[in-house]
Amino acid sequence: MNFSRPLRFIAFIATAIVIASALNVAVTKKGFSENYPAVVCPPTLPGLASQISLSSKKTQFQRLQNRSTKTEAVKVLRLPVMKDSLLFNSEGTTPVVWQSRTGSGAGGALCSGPASSQWFVGASADITTKGRLIIVNSGLSDAVVDLNVFTENGKQPLRTLNVPSKNYLVIAVDSLAPGDKTLTVNVLPRSGRINSFVIDEQGKGLRALGGDFVNPINTPSRSLVIPAIPNQGKRPGQGAAPAHVLRLLTPGEVDASVTVELLSADGVFIPVGLNSRAVSAGVVTEFTFSPKISSSAFAVKITSTEPVVAAVESSVVSGGRRDFVWSTPAPELTEFTMAVTGLSPLVVFAGSEINVAVEVTLVNGKVSRNAIKGSDIATWRVPASARSFTITKVGEQTYAGALVSSVNGYGYFPIAPGSVLTRVEIPDSNIRILNP
Repeated sequence: MNFSRPLRFIAFIATAIVIASALNVAVTKKGFSENYPAVVCPPTLPGLASQISLSSKKTQFQRLQNRSTKTEAVKVLRLPVMKDSLLFNSEGTTPVVWQSRTGSGAGGALCSGPASSQWFVGASADITTKGRLIIVNSGLSDAVVDLNVFTENGKQPLRTLNVPSKNYLVIAVDSLAPGDKTLTVNVLPRSGRINSFVIDEQGKGLRALGGDFVNPINTPSRSLVIPAIPNQGKRPGQGAAPAHVLRLLTPGEVDASVTVELLSADGVFIPVGLNSRAVSAGVVTEFTFSPKISSSAFAVKITSTEPVVAAVESSVVSGGRRDFVWSTPAPELTEFTMAVTGLSPLVVFAGSEINVAVEVTLVNGKVSRNAIKGSDIATWRVPASARSFTITKVGEQTYAGALVSSVNGYGYFPIAPGSVLTRVEIPDSNIRILNP
């Protein structure tokens, strides 16, 4: 009997197992790549002017709509945008875009990385609105996006959109729920690198009533803080101070009980009518309040029995013209850098114990340091000559937002990072296995 073949087979199997084990050990050894995802800035629509604040002239960017992957340096600290949406390698610094329409409104928004979900609490679908929803796909393949729209009449039928690669869609807000007055939109990507932006513009006949960005909220929560709400008070010839409008939505299936605390330099209190208010599930609800405070800015803390999204609309005057501002919730403040060239915002901090250290880099390269301390609320004006500021130290449960006044209008944006450092696991193979 010939035993050589079985023995050779067994030897082969044993050798294969040894080699496989060695290879497995080698290729399962992992390394990590750490970087900041590129951030997307919105396009500039017809009739608008747009500038992006940056912290370095060497910042690399790409024009998404030219279909090229070529990048170039910005060469300026405030970049005008003629049309295209832009992709920036910001390396951890959050750029801010400021858009305006001459004499009829302005607003600010963060350039940010792709989002898995965005909630926009603001704008209207009635005949006075001229708002637009912009959906940007910065990826190399087409994207599929679901739009969940809620109004005072409840949830609207689901809309699903295809967004071409390296391109964007512009959707008229009044087409999402024609005739409805109070709008909340959830942009939910099924696939693709998606960023969305909402520009709310209102008018009456041929007369403009102002405009602003509606900054997004990523996730509904039982606790929200809107840190910076402008309060201009009563103006000469005006019968009463302009009221603020709180817009709320409970997107789930259970009604919520909501309490609103107001934080200002005059103290902390619950406005009349905003203690344990019922908010029906799936229905956009609004409450009007007129706080009698002397502060030029205040914050609100919203506590709910169910996850909610919210925003506050405020009437303002800027450059002698009427405008409005959408103030939205901000995440808890962390250490990061924001570019603010040309903006000089008023930063409003909210929290029970405010203890923030800030490092400011000026246009000329000089660095200054500031400490902001207080209880409930504190304000800090960013120098006009600043190109960026870095939060270097912050206590727990502190929130911040920015208010900017310009010749064309008044705007708000949250103080939050546009992208966060990601850690990606990568395989690390050992070439010596193949070449001993």
